[in-house]
Amino acid sequence: MKCLLIASESAEVLFYWADPDFQQSIRNQYEGSQEEGGRPPAFEDSINTLFAPIIISCSTMIDRMGDSYTSFSTEDQHVYVLRQFEDCLYIAVNGDGEESEEDLKRKIYVMKKLTEVHFGMVTLSSPLLRRELRPHDTDQRNRLWRKFQSLLGTYSRLREQDQSFLVEAVERLVQPTLCEQCIEFLERRLVQTINSSAERAGEEALHAFILVHTKLLAFYSRTFRTVQHLMCSTLQSHPPLAGNLVRPCQSVCLSACQPACLSDFLPACLSACQSACLAVSSLPACQTSFLPVGLSPACLLDVLLASLSACQSACLSVSRLPACQTSFLPPCRFLACLPVRRPSCLSVCLSVCLPGCLSPACLSDFLPACLFACQSACLSVSRLPACQTSFLPVCLSLARLPACLSVWQLLDALSVMFSLSIGAEQACVPVFQFVDPDIQVAEDSLQALEAPPMDPAMPSRVFLEATLKDGFCPMMPHSMYCLPLWPGITLVLLTKIHNCQVAVSVYYFLNCFTQLERKLSDLQFGAALPRSQHSLHDLRSKMDKFVRALGSSSSMQHTWNDFKNKVFSRGGPRVSKELLPHCRNMKTQLCNLYRQCFVADGPRDCQRLAPSLQERARLLVQEQLLDWKDFLLVKSRRNVTMVSYLEEFPGMVHFIYVDRTTGQMIAPSLSVTDHSISELGTGPLARFIKSKVWSCVGTARHYLQKGYTTVTFRDGDYYCCYFLWVESETGYKLEVVDPPVLSDDSAPVGMLAWDYYRKLLRYYTKNHQTEVVKCYELLTIHLGVIPSECILQHCYQLACKLWEPSRIPLL
Repeated sequence: MKCLLIASESAEVLFYWADPDFQQSIRNQYEGSQEEGGRPPAFEDSINTLFAPIIISCSTMIDRMGDSYTSFSTEDQHVYVLRQFEDCLYIAVNGDGEESEEDLKRKIYVMKKLTEVHFGMVTLSSPLLRRELRPHDTDQRNRLWRKFQSLLGTYSRLREQDQSFLVEAVERLVQPTLCEQCIEFLERRLVQTINSSAERAGEEALHAFILVHTKLLAFYSRTFRTVQHLMCSTLQSHPPLAGNLVRPCQSVCLSACQPACLSDFLPACLSACQSACLAVSSLPACQTSFLPVGLSPACLLDVLLASLSACQSACLSVSRLPACQTSFLPPCRFLACLPVRRPSCLSVCLSVCLPGCLSPACLSDFLPACLFACQSACLSVSRLPACQTSFLPVCLSLARLPACLSVWQLLDALSVMFSLSIGAEQACVPVFQFVDPDIQVAEDSLQALEAPPMDPAMPSRVFLEATLKDGFCPMMPHSMYCLPLWPGITLVLLTKIHNCQVAVSVYYFLNCFTQLERKLSDLQFGAALPRSQHSLHDLRSKMDKFVRALGSSSSMQHTWNDFKNKVFSRGGPRVSKELLPHCRNMKTQLCNLYRQCFVADGPRDCQRLAPSLQERARLLVQEQLLDWKDFLLVKSRRNVTMVSYLEEFPGMVHFIYVDRTTGQMIAPSLSVTDHSISELGTGPLARFIKSKVWSCVGTARHYLQKGYTTVTFRDGDYYCCYFLWVESETGYKLEVVDPPVLSDDSAPVGMLAWDYYRKLLRYYTKNHQTEVVKCYELLTIHLGVIPSECILQHCYQLACKLWEPSRIPLL
């Protein structure tokens, strides 16, 4: 029962996200309002009706009192958290008790951060932001909302599963030798190859990094001053990137298994594919637009059945080969992660043929993994001599797909089909209630249709902080290319686009007009600023040059001329509060210019790295990491183990160490997923320890917000400690100064809601201006029977032990 809504002051829904339980609750609540024989109201209309009284009451309270409530709970135990940002009201709701008020507040600020990353300085203008969040075109709105819904879903999942997203820091793979080799390779070969190519279309590679699932292997940046914050903001504020890297990790469990094991699992996939294809084949043609052009569900089923049957035969036959002839197979490291095999049940219907620990819903995740494993098997078998491949059916293999169909298109189509067929099975009603094409493209289609897959060669436009020679820009446009090397391993490139200097100028002028607007707002009634003020003349000369460079036909020219006439003409009004509307108009025009240059879809289509250049870059890195691939996939699951610390720190259960200066963290692997291979396993103990860690982090943040840098408390049979301290660059601990106390309605502690730790470093630097100040955090959980003196000694020794590994150079 979770929901997040963005609405305007006029109660217009700008964006919403709701989980299936909340959606079903809304439908049950409003289905009785439909006329007899008529269709039920669209979901967006229902959610608008539900929240309209809250939105209107908030607007009324702000207009009359200048303030509004920030949270409340209802009789049915629903918790509502509200935040007003300019003209947009954010509302987060939870009705199942899984999220606290603090969690809802953090989700709101994360959503605000995501809009800034995707829209840049357009978010500084409320009218423009409203238009971007709710485009007039229904298809465009569906794609945008689906994208942000995926963002929130991925963020929520990662924050529940990944410690690095919990503490909002980056976890690096602890392998210094390989890390240094990769950094040197990124600098001397990859970046130079891209920047020296004529196919880069005016873009310049600034940053390159390699991720293994959500963990960082190597990061190279040509601008050292912003690399630390850029690394954290890129990984943490762009969860789709990390989410897409997490999902392929399931393929590791299959691709690294023996052929015999895989062949037993394939029949379940065949039956599941058949059920999905049959379900989709009964839909009208207007509702199967997600399929590749010229490919029907029946044709897709034929291709899939033939391909998987060939793979099954290959796996069975390869399993009979001598060990000396199967060296091409991946090592069987994850055999225990596969579901328990039940061959006797594989020939029954879909609900029976699945292994015991698999539901139809999660099969949609396993099927792509199985296909990747089959593809890997076929490629490996193709290297065998002809005399050893007689078992293969004639002209059948996964590589012999129709020319119009790639493996990626096959996976995308299967994913959508499973979401449709499984959704229908769960609801026990047809997936689509209307067959009228005009109705189908209405708002309810957002709940049933997936957005069409993007061109893999098309970059994402992200807006990140940058410091250049000419100035600072908090939302500098970058093009981000995510190039998959193998499932779970990705190369990410951040490039500077050719007209990025416009963003620096726009930010400078926005800052000038904001300061002028603040000065005008503070004036007493009837007072005025002197026209001869140096800042006004400086603004005039720079703005004139900027507008001339844009061209005389731009709307900016007319708005600027109007502003100049009001301020500098002899007969014009004084520089008083009467100019406030003109300042706001200038700010809106600047944001609109920024939108036209960087947010609109047009420029990005023709200005990007050529697909051939992207492929060359991908192959270069693949060649470099080929021998390390399997090691990295294992390392990402067991990066740091608690076993290596138990002998030195007996009684310690878990720890998290964060270097807030670089945004890096170190913690033992802690995962309770089905494919976990940590020391705790996947049973109740692992889930219990995980809940303790998440609870301790929340408690530590609460007290840090109240100004406490040291917290120790007993939680049942466990003893938890939290420390925050600052040091000089040489490791000398600086004088402890209590941080400022934050109000309850302030942004949550972290770096997604706002960069709390950067502000904290500035606060500590005031008393140590001649030194480089570094900030660290340490959270530990011990067994409660350990004496407190030993626990504190452990914490001190652990901090000293971890101080060196955290300083592995990024560049």
